[in-house]
Amino acid sequence: MMERIFALASSVAADALRRKVLYVVVFFVLVMAVAVPSLPSYGEGVDEAVYREVTLALVFVAALIVVLALAAPRIPAEVEHRTVYNVLSKNVYRWEYLVGLWCGIVFTMAWIIAAFTVIAQIVGFAVYADPMWVLWQGTLGVLLEVGVLAALCIAAASRLSTVPVVLVALVFLFVAHSRSSVVLDDASLAWKLFPSLDTFNVINPVAHGGGVDAAYVASMLLVFVAYSAFLLVLAALLFKGRDL
Repeated sequence: MMERIFALASSVAADALRRKVLYVVVFFVLVMAVAVPSLPSYGEGVDEAVYREVTLALVFVAALIVVLALAAPRIPAEVEHRTVYNVLSKNVYRWEYLVGLWCGIVFTMAWIIAAFTVIAQIVGFAVYADPMWVLWQGTLGVLLEVGVLAALCIAAASRLSTVPVVLVALVFLFVAHSRSSVVLDDASLAWKLFPSLDTFNVINPVAHGGGVDAAYVASMLLVFVAYSAFLLVLAALLFKGRDL
């Protein structure tokens, strides 16, 4: 089982490396990361915080674009080109196929985000003489959030085409980041139970403080596992019932 999932994940990662959009986004973010320190000064001692905040925002936007480009069209394209039939004919269960796709996408996002973080640290050290190790907490939050979003895209793509999947993902992202600020005491139960992704948003404490403690990092990992597992189970149920 694990060998099949690992093989699928490796194939997805290798395919991602051949996509031009990935390199365009990476190049754009790296250029912006280098350019951020040249922004106007906002006062003594604040420049580093501004640099960390803008850098994490850039990483999030870049990661969002890349994960949508990788996850949203994957299943619809493989069904349309009938390559999914070749995979499933090799004693691969449908749920293994979905988990393999998700693992490959998350692995790809992990090394991309890690590369962003290292570059940001190098620039931060060169300009501010600070290695900014706390950035890793912020980029971990970004990775975990886009990991959940990848699972959502896979679940939606089990039944929908590419464009509706992207729309579903963006609406989910917007609502999940808005829920905590608009939920009222008289709100419906369904609205109160709607998932919130604010757990992964640690830009403010990372940029303007000392980051978050180990207990909070553990809570982010727990939320990531819970949401991803639920969405992948949902994806497996939807894809199992799909007539291929």
